[in-house]
Amino acid sequence: MTGTTTSVSVLVVTALRRLAGVLAGTFTGAAALALLAAAWPWRGRWAPRLAAVERARLAAWLGHDAGPGVPGPGYLALRGLVGLIGGHVLLSVGFLGVVLSAGGLWAMLQGTGETVSLRLPGVRLDMANWVLGITCGMAVLGLAALWCRLVASAERRLAVRFLGVGREELMRRRIAELTATRYGIVRAVDDERRRIERDLHDGVQQRGVALAMLLGRARHGSAPAPDLVDQAYAETRRLLDELRDVAWRIYPTALDDLGLRAALAGVAERAGLPVTVHYGLRDRPVSEVETALYFVAREAITNAVKHSGARDILVVLDEDEREVRVAVSDDGRGGADPAGGGLSGLARRVLALDGRFEVGDGADGGTRVSASLPKQPASERAGAEWPPCG
Repeated sequence: MTGTTTSVSVLVVTALRRLAGVLAGTFTGAAALALLAAAWPWRGRWAPRLAAVERARLAAWLGHDAGPGVPGPGYLALRGLVGLIGGHVLLSVGFLGVVLSAGGLWAMLQGTGETVSLRLPGVRLDMANWVLGITCGMAVLGLAALWCRLVASAERRLAVRFLGVGREELMRRRIAELTATRYGIVRAVDDERRRIERDLHDGVQQRGVALAMLLGRARHGSAPAPDLVDQAYAETRRLLDELRDVAWRIYPTALDDLGLRAALAGVAERAGLPVTVHYGLRDRPVSEVETALYFVAREAITNAVKHSGARDILVVLDEDEREVRVAVSDDGRGGADPAGGGLSGLARRVLALDGRFEVGDGADGGTRVSASLPKQPASERAGAEWPPCG
């Protein structure tokens, strides 16, 4: 019961604050329209002050943290119209609801109500007029509350569109984004572990079993069998190659030692298809960005070789002042599924670094996989944007 009472109190307080904010917006909207008409040449003086008043009103009564944008004539005109029309309709409908409800209550308390007959097709309703008044009044007040909520929502949307969002709202969005990407990273790590387990089980382990069987046959033979030894030697070479491939897929040492260009050259050599790499990066990216670029390119090349039926693959890396980008295109049949295990894991890895990941059909057919990542690490960027408290 206490929890229900608290919830009702919160709803009532929120509704009253919203009502106060909309009614106050009626006056600020009228002031904005009046200033636009009478004091336009001096807007540089009064527009910032009016924006400060709007931010305070939105924060105090409508629960919106507006950004630092300076309002232009478009925002001022729309804000004024929304404020005047919204406030006028709210006051008119609310006044009608109060009159009907108050009149019905007065008639009920005085006992002066009369019976009113409502004739509908096939139905006749007889009721006291005070019942009808209270019912209609409550319904009209409900419509007024709905209208107030719509006006408040329009106010917030206008503020976001023209003033932007404030620091607190940006922080809330950032927290939500980090929560989502943290979950994505956990899933990506689990998916990668499953892939490693499959590689070891289906490849390395089978090679090891075959090698053990060959050695066992040679050991229990009456005399050494050169052909078994040769087979065991060949199987050992294949086992070592399989281990190198698995290690390369997990993390290539060339990426740390020689950089992204050399690592991608190794991927191109192992692809089994012609892979052209256009490397347009001036400097070596930071470690986490370089790793993400490598895995995006490698996974896209692997998918193109296995599933697209491509005959040629193109990898392009370029950059600007803020971002580095990689795009992998092939001439296959296209139709890659972004929700596939490998591509979805790449998307989560890129999003965790505040990047963008896209999968689609190329301009000339085939599939195009691209990723854009900020040059500055997320940790350093967060430190610059959100200084420590205190």
